[in-house]
Amino acid sequence: MRDPRHDILFTPLQIGPKLAKNRFYQVPHCNGGGYRDPSAVVEMRRTKAEGGWGVIFTEQTEIHPTSEITPFIEQHLWDDRDIPALAHMAEAMKSHGALAGIQLAYSGINGPNLYSREVPLAVTGGPILTFTSDPVQARTMDKEDIRNLRRWFQGAFRRSHQAGFDLICLYGAHGFGILQHFLSRATNHRTDDYGGSLTNRARFLREIVEDARETTKGELAVTLRMSLHEAGAYGFSNAELRDFIAMHAELPDLWDLANGTWEACSGTSRFKDEGAQEDLVRGIKDLTPKPVVGVGRFTSPDAMVRQIKTGILDFIGAARPSIADPFLPLKVQEGRYEDIRECIGCNICVSGDMTGSISRCTQNTAFMEEWRKGWHPDRARPKGASETVLIVGAGPTGLEAALQAAKRGYKVTLAEATATLGGRVAQERQLPGLSAWGRVADYRTGQLAPLPNVDIYRDSLLTPEDALAMGADHVAIATGSSWRRDAVARLHLHGIPTDPAMPLYTPDDLMAGRCPEGQSVALYDDDHFYMGSVLAELLVAKGNKVHFVTPAVKVAEWSDNTLEQGTIMRRLLELGVEIHLSKAPETIGAQEMTLGCTWTGRQSALACEALVYVTSRTPNDHLYHAAKALDWQAAGIRSLKLIGDAAAPGPIAWATYAGRNWAESLDQPNSGDALSFRREIAALEPGVSLLP
Repeated sequence: MRDPRHDILFTPLQIGPKLAKNRFYQVPHCNGGGYRDPSAVVEMRRTKAEGGWGVIFTEQTEIHPTSEITPFIEQHLWDDRDIPALAHMAEAMKSHGALAGIQLAYSGINGPNLYSREVPLAVTGGPILTFTSDPVQARTMDKEDIRNLRRWFQGAFRRSHQAGFDLICLYGAHGFGILQHFLSRATNHRTDDYGGSLTNRARFLREIVEDARETTKGELAVTLRMSLHEAGAYGFSNAELRDFIAMHAELPDLWDLANGTWEACSGTSRFKDEGAQEDLVRGIKDLTPKPVVGVGRFTSPDAMVRQIKTGILDFIGAARPSIADPFLPLKVQEGRYEDIRECIGCNICVSGDMTGSISRCTQNTAFMEEWRKGWHPDRARPKGASETVLIVGAGPTGLEAALQAAKRGYKVTLAEATATLGGRVAQERQLPGLSAWGRVADYRTGQLAPLPNVDIYRDSLLTPEDALAMGADHVAIATGSSWRRDAVARLHLHGIPTDPAMPLYTPDDLMAGRCPEGQSVALYDDDHFYMGSVLAELLVAKGNKVHFVTPAVKVAEWSDNTLEQGTIMRRLLELGVEIHLSKAPETIGAQEMTLGCTWTGRQSALACEALVYVTSRTPNDHLYHAAKALDWQAAGIRSLKLIGDAAAPGPIAWATYAGRNWAESLDQPNSGDALSFRREIAALEPGVSLLP
């Protein structure tokens, strides 16, 4: 039964002309699919509708080719040909009673137009402000351009209405939308009646809200997504936002508030707690009679209720929690709290958008595979002809493989060599800022515990003969990987001269408690994700003087894709870590290392008392190869697979995906060279001639 304290989350609330069935509001979020994978995006949103969300939004939808943000793959609503795909999406969103919303965006100073090759237009011209520092400038819009932009928005309003959406979100947050560019003195240097005073800077926003109501005949709700705070002397600050809302208290049907930049709004759990934006939102509801939605990576129903009962928010906005568990509302409604798959705040989902690939989720292995592979986050397909499986290794891959195979109906035996379930997650959750990552293990062990068809054996180090003698139809080896004790990774493809007198450590050593203290330590990071910087924090906490050495031009450069690189850099500098960029060790002596500049080859000496390598990992595949060398088929085993980090080390999201993929493949026919997923192919326009 649901806890009565949570009843308020299921009270309906009006948004202009529309009634939301509950307070669960999936705010717009990207997914790496956009215009390229429309059916995949449709099924992802349909799954959220099934999961009980009251309001579901699309991602950022570009309204015109004069403002597009290639290489990011976002949704398009450029002309009427885009309507059918979006109508299909709106229908999916509304399939279980949710309101369907579309977020409309014109990127202005953020739109380099690398695909359309149109001249970018901005409130005030200047260099395009993008993640990739594109060498392009935008032209300042004149009055005719502004009139054209209003017309383009009107076309988008009409198409949104025709596609069947209930709500329109006008995007003016994260520094990405033209609305914020008009409002902010940082990007609005105009001296006409669209610049200067706050009243003037708000003029365009007022005009297009009026246009939206007129174009849709008042039948669609209009929401404004706005930044809670833009930093800098000229930024649209929290104080100015409050002035704006007080001046326009009844302008939209709902205020959708999100902090500053995307990095500030969607920070990882390493740096941002649940509800981190509360101070910026508190009191805004007192300025307007219209409902307010805000975000904060909310996963606790108690935290959600407090936001509403204390008058901070009316709706609980969620992007990442809705990805980790599309069925979050339904599970709260039914009192199935132990079944909630909580977001860990790792931002791997964001990396899909940032890399132009399909998004994925560490916790929800079905995310963006609902249509491509037919996976469902909570429903399992029936098992095949065989009965039993053995999984060796209870890390993230083994736990996910065991859970999915058990849900399908197989009899599962899970053998773990240690006393602790979770593998690398059990170790990494102890590191600074990564405690939330333990949810990967906690959720899966909690789900496995009550299942009658699962036997878990701890402290069970199996031999190859043991694995064959267990009598399982299918065997998966998920024994993880170990960090290398040398420099071999991306830059060094072979080892380098090393004096054995230099104390060497790996992440495995530090996570096991074998850590230098009170020394001068060089940490060499050729991994480029989170591990190097997290261990630098740990080393500082142990009283060490830390030198962070990397061949890259920035610290933890891949973490740009998880929106935390800048925060990591600031953290290390604040801790007094000395940064050595574009440097790599060439030789290791007893008390120093010789560094080489990766650009010039110029050498320098760095004195240190210990060295930590964060380079690459070696798969722990010995058991697999030894078992494979035996006559495993004669033992009645139908398949013997090496999966997860034991096959190819990667982020934790890759590990959980590998477990799901193995479990889904059980008893499936060999598809040969056929694709393992569905995809959509662009159609040729009628009348196109192909020149030889």
